[in-house]
Amino acid sequence: MPNTENLRYISRLTRNTLALILAGGRGSRLRQLTLWRAKPAVPFGGKFRIIDFPLSNCVNSNIRMIGVLTQYKAHSLIQHIQHGWSFLRGEFKEFVELLPAQQRIQDSWYSGTADAVYQNLDIIRTHKPDYVLILAGDHVYKMDYGPMIAYHVNNGADMTVGCIEVPLETAKAFGVISVDAVGRVTRFKEKPAEPEPIPGSTDTALASMGIYVFNTAFLYEQLIKDADSSASTHDFGHDIIPALIKRYRVFSYPFRSSDEGQNPYWRDVGTIDSFWESNLELIGVLPELNLYDDQWPIWTYQEQLPPAKFIFDDDDRRGMALDSMVSGGCLISGATVRHSLLFSNVRIGSYTLLEDVVALPNVRIGRNCRVTKAIIDKNCDLPDGIIIGEDPVADAERFYVSPNGVVLVTPEMLGQEIHHVR
Repeated sequence: MPNTENLRYISRLTRNTLALILAGGRGSRLRQLTLWRAKPAVPFGGKFRIIDFPLSNCVNSNIRMIGVLTQYKAHSLIQHIQHGWSFLRGEFKEFVELLPAQQRIQDSWYSGTADAVYQNLDIIRTHKPDYVLILAGDHVYKMDYGPMIAYHVNNGADMTVGCIEVPLETAKAFGVISVDAVGRVTRFKEKPAEPEPIPGSTDTALASMGIYVFNTAFLYEQLIKDADSSASTHDFGHDIIPALIKRYRVFSYPFRSSDEGQNPYWRDVGTIDSFWESNLELIGVLPELNLYDDQWPIWTYQEQLPPAKFIFDDDDRRGMALDSMVSGGCLISGATVRHSLLFSNVRIGSYTLLEDVVALPNVRIGRNCRVTKAIIDKNCDLPDGIIIGEDPVADAERFYVSPNGVVLVTPEMLGQEIHHVR
Protein backbone atom coordinates (compact mmCIF):
# COMPACT_ATOMS: atom_id res chain seq x y z
CA MET A 1 0.00 0.00 0.00
CA PRO A 2 1.32 3.49 -0.80
CA ASN A 3 2.10 5.78 2.08
CA THR A 4 -0.85 8.20 2.20
CA GLU A 5 1.02 10.90 4.09
CA ASN A 6 3.89 10.73 1.61
CA LEU A 7 1.47 11.04 -1.32
CA ARG A 8 -0.12 14.11 0.27
CA TYR A 9 3.33 15.59 0.82
CA ILE A 10 4.30 15.05 -2.83
CA SER A 11 0.94 16.42 -3.99
CA ARG A 12 1.53 19.66 -2.09
CA LEU A 13 4.92 20.01 -3.73
CA THR A 14 3.69 19.35 -7.27
CA ARG A 15 0.74 21.72 -6.83
CA ASN A 16 3.20 24.56 -6.23
CA THR A 17 5.58 23.63 -9.05
CA LEU A 18 5.76 25.36 -12.43
CA ALA A 19 7.00 23.18 -15.29
CA LEU A 20 8.77 24.86 -18.20
CA ILE A 21 9.20 22.72 -21.31
CA LEU A 22 11.98 23.85 -23.64
CA ALA A 23 10.48 23.20 -27.07
CA GLY A 24 12.22 25.70 -29.32
CA GLY A 25 14.90 23.53 -30.91
CA ARG A 26 15.09 22.40 -34.51
CA GLY A 27 16.77 19.06 -33.91
CA SER A 28 19.02 19.30 -36.97
CA ARG A 29 20.20 15.67 -36.65
CA LEU A 30 16.72 14.64 -37.79
CA ARG A 31 17.64 16.16 -41.13
CA GLN A 32 14.71 17.11 -43.40
CA LEU A 33 12.22 15.68 -40.89
CA THR A 34 12.53 19.00 -39.04
CA LEU A 35 12.70 21.21 -42.12
CA TRP A 36 9.22 22.61 -41.44
CA ARG A 37 8.63 21.75 -37.78
CA ALA A 38 10.43 21.92 -34.43
CA LYS A 39 11.68 18.59 -33.08
CA PRO A 40 9.06 18.43 -30.26
CA ALA A 41 6.33 18.62 -32.94
CA VAL A 42 7.61 15.55 -34.82
CA PRO A 43 5.00 12.74 -34.83
CA PHE A 44 5.84 9.65 -32.78
CA GLY A 45 4.23 6.33 -31.92
CA GLY A 46 1.37 6.24 -34.42
CA LYS A 47 -0.80 9.06 -33.04
CA PHE A 48 1.32 11.24 -30.75
CA ARG A 49 3.89 13.99 -31.06
CA ILE A 50 7.11 14.03 -29.05
CA ILE A 51 5.90 16.99 -26.96
CA ASP A 52 2.99 14.86 -25.69
CA PHE A 53 5.32 12.80 -23.49
CA PRO A 54 6.66 15.55 -21.19
CA LEU A 55 3.23 17.19 -21.19
CA SER A 56 1.54 13.92 -20.18
CA ASN A 57 4.20 13.32 -17.53
CA CYS A 58 3.38 16.71 -16.01
CA VAL A 59 -0.38 16.13 -15.94
CA ASN A 60 0.00 12.58 -14.61
CA SER A 61 2.41 13.90 -11.95
CA ASN A 62 -0.24 16.44 -10.85
CA ILE A 63 1.82 19.35 -12.15
CA ARG A 64 -0.81 21.53 -13.78
CA MET A 65 1.07 24.84 -14.21
CA ILE A 66 2.96 24.32 -17.46
CA GLY A 67 4.72 26.72 -19.83
CA VAL A 68 5.96 25.64 -23.26
CA LEU A 69 8.81 27.76 -24.64
CA THR A 70 8.78 27.81 -28.44
CA GLN A 71 10.97 29.36 -31.12
CA TYR A 72 11.96 27.47 -34.31
CA LYS A 73 9.09 26.96 -36.82
CA ALA A 74 6.57 26.49 -34.05
CA HIS A 75 3.28 26.75 -35.94
CA SER A 76 2.40 23.04 -35.99
CA LEU A 77 3.56 22.69 -32.37
CA ILE A 78 1.43 25.62 -31.23
CA GLN A 79 -1.56 24.36 -33.20
CA HIS A 80 -1.23 20.89 -31.67
CA ILE A 81 -1.08 22.28 -28.12
CA GLN A 82 -4.04 24.57 -28.72
CA HIS A 83 -6.13 21.69 -30.08
CA GLY A 84 -5.08 18.98 -27.67
CA TRP A 85 -4.04 20.66 -24.42
CA SER A 86 -6.71 23.28 -23.77
CA PHE A 87 -8.69 21.10 -21.34
CA LEU A 88 -6.99 22.39 -18.16
CA ARG A 89 -8.94 24.87 -16.05
CA GLY A 90 -7.35 28.27 -15.52
CA GLU A 91 -9.58 29.11 -12.56
CA PHE A 92 -7.93 26.23 -10.68
CA LYS A 93 -4.42 27.47 -11.56
CA GLU A 94 -4.19 24.81 -14.26
CA PHE A 95 -2.85 25.78 -17.67
CA VAL A 96 -0.57 24.99 -20.58
CA GLU A 97 0.79 28.39 -21.50
CA LEU A 98 2.64 29.04 -24.77
CA LEU A 99 5.74 31.21 -24.34
CA PRO A 100 7.15 32.05 -27.78
CA ALA A 101 10.39 33.95 -28.19
CA GLN A 102 9.22 37.57 -28.16
CA GLN A 103 12.16 39.73 -27.02
CA ARG A 104 10.51 40.50 -23.69
CA ILE A 105 13.74 41.52 -21.92
CA GLN A 106 16.26 42.24 -24.67
CA ASP A 107 16.45 42.68 -28.44
CA SER A 108 17.35 39.08 -29.23
CA TRP A 109 15.66 35.70 -29.59
CA TYR A 110 16.41 32.82 -27.21
CA SER A 111 20.17 32.32 -27.38
CA GLY A 112 20.39 29.24 -25.11
CA THR A 113 18.32 27.11 -22.77
CA ALA A 114 19.06 29.31 -19.75
CA ASP A 115 18.40 32.48 -21.74
CA ALA A 116 15.01 31.10 -22.83
CA VAL A 117 13.95 30.81 -19.19
CA TYR A 118 15.57 34.13 -18.25
CA GLN A 119 13.59 35.99 -20.91
CA ASN A 120 10.36 34.78 -19.27
CA LEU A 121 11.21 35.65 -15.66
CA ASP A 122 8.44 38.24 -15.47
CA ILE A 123 5.86 35.62 -16.48
CA ILE A 124 7.28 33.05 -14.05
CA ARG A 125 7.00 35.59 -11.22
CA THR A 126 3.28 36.11 -11.87
CA HIS A 127 2.63 32.42 -11.11
CA LYS A 128 4.58 32.51 -7.81
CA PRO A 129 5.77 28.88 -7.84
CA ASP A 130 7.82 27.42 -4.99
CA TYR A 131 9.75 25.23 -7.43
CA VAL A 132 10.50 25.33 -11.15
CA LEU A 133 10.82 22.09 -13.10
CA ILE A 134 12.68 22.55 -16.40
CA LEU A 135 12.17 19.87 -19.05
CA ALA A 136 13.44 19.14 -22.52
CA GLY A 137 10.56 18.94 -24.96
CA ASP A 138 12.20 16.46 -27.33
CA HIS A 139 12.60 13.21 -25.34
CA VAL A 140 10.29 10.20 -25.21
CA TYR A 141 9.75 8.65 -21.75
CA LYS A 142 7.28 8.21 -18.91
CA MET A 143 8.27 9.65 -15.54
CA ASP A 144 6.57 10.70 -12.31
CA TYR A 145 8.19 14.04 -11.45
CA GLY A 146 6.67 14.13 -7.94
CA PRO A 147 9.25 11.86 -6.23
CA MET A 148 12.05 13.83 -7.90
CA ILE A 149 10.75 17.10 -6.48
CA ALA A 150 10.38 15.48 -3.03
CA TYR A 151 13.94 14.14 -3.31
CA HIS A 152 15.11 17.68 -4.14
CA VAL A 153 13.35 19.16 -1.11
CA ASN A 154 14.41 16.41 1.31
CA ASN A 155 18.08 16.87 0.31
CA GLY A 156 17.92 20.61 0.88
CA ALA A 157 19.15 20.96 -2.69
CA ASP A 158 19.45 24.19 -4.63
CA MET A 159 19.22 22.29 -7.91
CA THR A 160 18.56 18.64 -8.82
CA VAL A 161 19.40 17.01 -12.15
CA GLY A 162 17.50 13.99 -13.47
CA CYS A 163 19.94 11.38 -14.74
CA ILE A 164 20.02 7.95 -16.35
CA GLU A 165 22.70 5.36 -17.08
CA VAL A 166 23.60 5.16 -20.77
CA PRO A 167 26.17 3.16 -22.78
CA LEU A 168 29.56 4.90 -22.74
CA GLU A 169 29.72 5.13 -26.53
CA THR A 170 26.49 7.15 -26.68
CA ALA A 171 27.28 9.37 -23.68
CA LYS A 172 29.18 11.81 -25.91
CA ALA A 173 25.82 13.25 -26.99
CA PHE A 174 24.76 14.15 -23.42
CA GLY A 175 25.89 15.98 -20.33
CA VAL A 176 27.85 13.45 -18.25
CA ILE A 177 27.59 13.56 -14.44
CA SER A 178 29.91 12.36 -11.68
CA VAL A 179 28.46 12.00 -8.17
CA ASP A 180 29.64 11.18 -4.66
CA ALA A 181 28.28 8.48 -2.34
CA VAL A 182 25.16 10.51 -1.40
CA GLY A 183 24.30 11.57 -4.94
CA ARG A 184 25.73 15.05 -4.87
CA VAL A 185 27.09 16.15 -8.24
CA THR A 186 30.86 16.59 -8.22
CA ARG A 187 31.54 17.05 -11.94
CA PHE A 188 29.46 17.85 -15.01
CA LYS A 189 30.73 17.86 -18.59
CA GLU A 190 28.50 18.74 -21.51
CA LYS A 191 29.00 16.36 -24.47
CA PRO A 192 32.54 15.27 -23.54
CA ALA A 193 34.80 13.67 -26.15
CA GLU A 194 35.82 11.04 -23.57
CA PRO A 195 32.93 10.42 -21.14
CA GLU A 196 33.78 9.29 -17.62
CA PRO A 197 32.25 5.89 -16.70
CA ILE A 198 30.40 5.42 -13.44
CA PRO A 199 32.48 3.83 -10.62
CA GLY A 200 32.77 0.07 -11.03
CA SER A 201 31.86 0.11 -14.71
CA THR A 202 33.86 0.40 -17.92
CA ASP A 203 30.98 0.76 -20.39
CA THR A 204 28.32 2.89 -18.66
CA ALA A 205 28.09 6.62 -17.91
CA LEU A 206 25.62 8.74 -15.95
CA ALA A 207 23.90 11.16 -18.33
CA SER A 208 21.73 14.20 -17.72
CA MET A 209 18.16 13.82 -19.01
CA GLY A 210 17.73 17.57 -19.42
CA ILE A 211 15.40 17.58 -16.38
CA TYR A 212 16.15 20.13 -13.66
CA VAL A 213 14.42 21.12 -10.42
CA PHE A 214 15.21 24.54 -8.93
CA ASN A 215 14.13 26.44 -5.87
CA THR A 216 12.48 29.40 -7.57
CA ALA A 217 14.32 32.22 -5.81
CA PHE A 218 17.63 30.44 -6.44
CA LEU A 219 16.79 30.08 -10.14
CA TYR A 220 16.05 33.80 -10.44
CA GLU A 221 19.37 34.66 -8.83
CA GLN A 222 21.42 32.33 -11.05
CA LEU A 223 19.74 33.32 -14.31
CA ILE A 224 20.25 37.02 -13.65
CA LYS A 225 23.89 36.37 -12.79
CA ASP A 226 24.35 34.32 -15.97
CA ALA A 227 22.65 36.94 -18.14
CA ASP A 228 25.15 39.54 -16.90
CA SER A 229 28.13 37.38 -17.96
CA SER A 230 29.44 38.20 -21.42
CA ALA A 231 31.51 34.99 -21.39
CA SER A 232 28.46 32.74 -20.97
CA THR A 233 26.64 30.92 -23.76
CA HIS A 234 23.55 31.06 -21.50
CA ASP A 235 22.99 27.33 -21.50
CA PHE A 236 22.15 25.12 -18.52
CA GLY A 237 24.53 22.35 -19.51
CA HIS A 238 27.47 24.45 -20.65
CA ASP A 239 27.28 27.26 -18.12
CA ILE A 240 24.76 27.08 -15.27
CA ILE A 241 25.37 23.58 -13.89
CA PRO A 242 29.22 23.65 -14.00
CA ALA A 243 29.20 27.03 -12.23
CA LEU A 244 26.93 25.78 -9.43
CA ILE A 245 28.60 22.51 -8.49
CA LYS A 246 31.38 23.84 -6.27
CA ARG A 247 29.39 26.47 -4.38
CA TYR A 248 25.87 25.06 -4.05
CA ARG A 249 23.99 21.87 -3.31
CA VAL A 250 23.46 20.20 -6.68
CA PHE A 251 22.12 16.64 -6.54
CA SER A 252 21.49 13.93 -9.10
CA TYR A 253 18.20 12.06 -9.20
CA PRO A 254 18.33 8.54 -10.69
CA PHE A 255 15.47 7.94 -13.11
CA ARG A 256 13.22 4.99 -12.35
CA SER A 257 10.47 3.62 -14.55
CA SER A 258 6.81 4.55 -13.97
CA ASP A 259 6.01 0.92 -14.96
CA GLU A 260 6.76 -1.26 -11.93
CA GLY A 261 9.32 -3.96 -12.73
CA GLN A 262 10.28 -2.38 -16.07
CA ASN A 263 13.67 -0.98 -16.99
CA PRO A 264 13.60 2.83 -17.20
CA TYR A 265 12.71 3.89 -20.75
CA TRP A 266 14.10 7.17 -22.05
CA ARG A 267 14.93 7.93 -25.66
CA ASP A 268 16.52 10.93 -27.29
CA VAL A 269 15.04 10.30 -30.73
CA GLY A 270 17.43 12.86 -32.18
CA THR A 271 18.70 11.02 -35.26
CA ILE A 272 16.97 9.37 -38.19
CA ASP A 273 18.22 5.96 -37.04
CA SER A 274 17.07 6.38 -33.43
CA PHE A 275 13.71 7.79 -34.53
CA TRP A 276 13.08 4.83 -36.85
CA GLU A 277 14.26 2.27 -34.27
CA SER A 278 12.23 3.79 -31.41
CA ASN A 279 9.04 3.80 -33.43
CA LEU A 280 9.44 0.21 -34.60
CA GLU A 281 10.28 -0.93 -31.05
CA LEU A 282 6.66 -0.19 -30.19
CA ILE A 283 5.51 -3.05 -32.43
CA GLY A 284 7.15 -5.65 -30.17
CA VAL A 285 5.14 -8.06 -28.03
CA LEU A 286 6.26 -6.39 -24.80
CA PRO A 287 7.92 -3.09 -25.77
CA GLU A 288 9.81 -1.15 -23.12
CA LEU A 289 7.50 1.82 -23.71
CA ASN A 290 3.98 0.70 -22.84
CA LEU A 291 1.45 2.87 -24.69
CA TYR A 292 -1.42 0.74 -23.40
CA ASP A 293 -0.92 1.73 -19.76
CA ASP A 294 -4.16 2.95 -18.16
CA GLN A 295 -2.26 4.09 -15.06
CA TRP A 296 0.00 6.47 -16.99
CA PRO A 297 -1.79 7.48 -20.19
CA ILE A 298 -0.16 9.57 -22.89
CA TRP A 299 -2.54 12.35 -23.83
CA THR A 300 -2.68 13.93 -27.26
CA TYR A 301 -4.89 15.52 -29.88
CA GLN A 302 -6.12 13.55 -32.84
CA GLU A 303 -8.97 14.35 -35.18
CA GLN A 304 -11.97 12.03 -35.24
CA LEU A 305 -11.24 9.33 -37.81
CA PRO A 306 -12.92 6.15 -39.04
CA PRO A 307 -11.36 2.80 -38.14
CA ALA A 308 -8.52 1.39 -40.23
CA LYS A 309 -9.79 -0.62 -43.19
CA PHE A 310 -8.27 -3.60 -45.05
CA ILE A 311 -9.69 -4.26 -48.50
CA PHE A 312 -9.63 -7.35 -50.79
CA ASP A 313 -8.98 -10.98 -49.98
CA ASP A 314 -7.89 -12.44 -53.32
CA ASP A 315 -4.90 -14.75 -53.70
CA ASP A 316 -2.87 -12.09 -55.54
CA ARG A 317 -4.33 -9.04 -53.84
CA ARG A 318 -4.99 -9.17 -50.10
CA GLY A 319 -5.12 -6.15 -47.84
CA MET A 320 -3.29 -7.09 -44.63
CA ALA A 321 -0.92 -5.87 -41.93
CA LEU A 322 1.34 -8.32 -40.12
CA ASP A 323 3.32 -7.59 -36.95
CA SER A 324 2.42 -3.91 -37.34
CA MET A 325 0.62 -0.96 -35.76
CA VAL A 326 -2.04 0.75 -37.88
CA SER A 327 -3.76 4.00 -36.84
CA GLY A 328 -7.23 5.34 -37.54
CA GLY A 329 -8.19 6.45 -41.02
CA CYS A 330 -5.76 4.09 -42.75
CA LEU A 331 -6.89 2.29 -45.90
CA ILE A 332 -4.84 -0.73 -46.99
CA SER A 333 -6.22 -1.73 -50.36
CA GLY A 334 -4.85 -5.07 -51.55
CA ALA A 335 -1.41 -4.26 -50.10
CA THR A 336 0.81 -6.08 -47.61
CA VAL A 337 2.28 -4.27 -44.59
CA ARG A 338 4.93 -6.08 -42.52
CA HIS A 339 6.62 -4.91 -39.32
CA SER A 340 5.66 -1.30 -39.93
CA LEU A 341 3.99 1.57 -38.11
CA LEU A 342 1.36 3.58 -39.94
CA PHE A 343 0.17 6.91 -38.56
CA SER A 344 -3.32 8.20 -39.31
CA ASN A 345 -4.81 8.49 -42.80
CA VAL A 346 -2.19 6.43 -44.62
CA ARG A 347 -3.55 5.05 -47.91
CA ILE A 348 -1.79 2.19 -49.71
CA GLY A 349 -2.63 0.90 -53.20
CA SER A 350 -2.91 -2.67 -54.46
CA TYR A 351 0.06 -5.00 -54.99
CA THR A 352 2.29 -2.80 -52.81
CA LEU A 353 4.61 -4.18 -50.12
CA LEU A 354 5.79 -2.22 -47.08
CA GLU A 355 8.33 -3.69 -44.68
CA ASP A 356 10.09 -1.98 -41.75
CA VAL A 357 8.45 1.33 -42.65
CA VAL A 358 7.37 4.28 -40.48
CA ALA A 359 4.73 6.20 -42.44
CA LEU A 360 3.68 9.55 -40.93
CA PRO A 361 0.16 10.99 -41.27
CA ASN A 362 -1.58 11.53 -44.61
CA VAL A 363 0.89 9.50 -46.68
CA ARG A 364 -0.30 8.14 -50.00
CA ILE A 365 1.49 5.15 -51.57
CA GLY A 366 0.50 4.02 -55.05
CA ARG A 367 0.10 0.59 -56.62
CA ASN A 368 2.91 -1.90 -57.32
CA CYS A 369 5.37 -0.23 -54.94
CA ARG A 370 8.03 -1.79 -52.72
CA VAL A 371 9.19 0.25 -49.72
CA THR A 372 11.65 -1.16 -47.16
CA LYS A 373 13.43 0.29 -44.10
CA ALA A 374 12.18 3.82 -44.57
CA ILE A 375 10.56 6.83 -42.94
CA ILE A 376 7.94 8.47 -45.13
CA ASP A 377 7.23 12.02 -44.02
CA LYS A 378 3.78 13.52 -43.59
CA ASN A 379 1.81 14.28 -46.79
CA CYS A 380 4.14 12.37 -49.12
CA ASP A 381 2.50 11.01 -52.27
CA LEU A 382 4.52 8.06 -53.59
CA PRO A 383 3.76 7.32 -57.26
CA ASP A 384 2.86 3.89 -58.67
CA GLY A 385 5.76 1.50 -59.06
CA ILE A 386 8.28 3.30 -56.86
CA ILE A 387 10.96 1.15 -55.18
CA ILE A 388 12.66 2.43 -52.03
CA GLY A 389 15.13 0.72 -49.72
CA GLU A 390 16.61 -1.88 -52.09
CA ASP A 391 19.38 0.09 -53.84
CA PRO A 392 21.30 2.41 -51.45
CA VAL A 393 23.08 4.18 -54.30
CA ALA A 394 19.89 4.95 -56.18
CA ASP A 395 18.15 5.95 -52.95
CA ALA A 396 20.93 8.37 -52.03
CA GLU A 397 20.49 10.18 -55.35
CA ARG A 398 16.87 11.04 -54.50
CA PHE A 399 16.50 10.77 -50.73
CA TYR A 400 18.48 10.90 -47.48
CA VAL A 401 20.04 7.58 -46.42
CA SER A 402 21.15 7.33 -42.77
CA PRO A 403 24.38 5.70 -41.56
CA ASN A 404 22.38 2.56 -40.74
CA GLY A 405 20.62 2.49 -44.09
CA VAL A 406 17.26 4.03 -43.17
CA VAL A 407 15.80 5.99 -46.10
CA LEU A 408 14.07 9.28 -45.29
CA VAL A 409 11.55 10.46 -47.87
CA THR A 410 9.98 13.93 -47.69
CA PRO A 411 7.56 15.71 -50.06
CA GLU A 412 10.34 18.04 -51.24
CA MET A 413 12.49 15.07 -52.27
CA LEU A 414 9.59 13.85 -54.40
CA GLY A 415 9.21 17.24 -56.05
CA GLN A 416 6.05 17.97 -54.09
CA GLU A 417 6.57 21.53 -52.85
CA ILE A 418 3.66 21.56 -50.43
CA HIS A 419 5.29 24.25 -48.25
CA HIS A 420 6.48 26.45 -51.12
CA VAL A 421 5.33 30.05 -50.94
CA ARG A 422 4.60 31.65 -54.34
